[in-house]
Amino acid sequence: MKKKIVLVGSKNPTKINAVSGAFKKVFKNHIFTFVGKKTPSGVSNQPMSGVETKKGCKNRLFFLEKNYSADFYVAIEGGLSYEKQKLFAFAWVYIKTQGQLAKSKTSVFQLPKNISALVEKGFELGEADDFVFKRKNSKKKDGAIGILTKGIITRESYYKQAVILSLIPFLNKNLVF
Repeated sequence: MKKKIVLVGSKNPTKINAVSGAFKKVFKNHIFTFVGKKTPSGVSNQPMSGVETKKGCKNRLFFLEKNYSADFYVAIEGGLSYEKQKLFAFAWVYIKTQGQLAKSKTSVFQLPKNISALVEKGFELGEADDFVFKRKNSKKKDGAIGILTKGIITRESYYKQAVILSLIPFLNKNLVF
């Protein structure tokens, strides 16, 4: 069986592990190599709307596809948006193979006011988490979701579920999406 290459538009180990875990769960009889690549999002470092976050995810995916050769291309872009003056976090996931593009979005969760205040001052979410919770580099570890759920939902499992959702069209080739 030929080993398939999956490129992930990030060097972040949490994102690479989420993609790896999702692919291995969905495609149990396949052999994959997962490679993280630094990719530009073309949006602000902390996307502040659904539209901007989606655009960043799309940009990362198309950068991978344009510059590298692989069987699958995967991009994950985390972002924030306001709903009635409350700040929420989420991520978009795009996967492409053989001309077919699939998308999904994580669930959303509300951020506490002290973190929201720091984001409003220009901090990225990971930096705000590190400051408030006295951690280092939490965005490459448990992230806001892991910290706020006390590890019940890890950042990796949060992304993994969305990657699995993005793989639905590839599991159901007989359906039109």
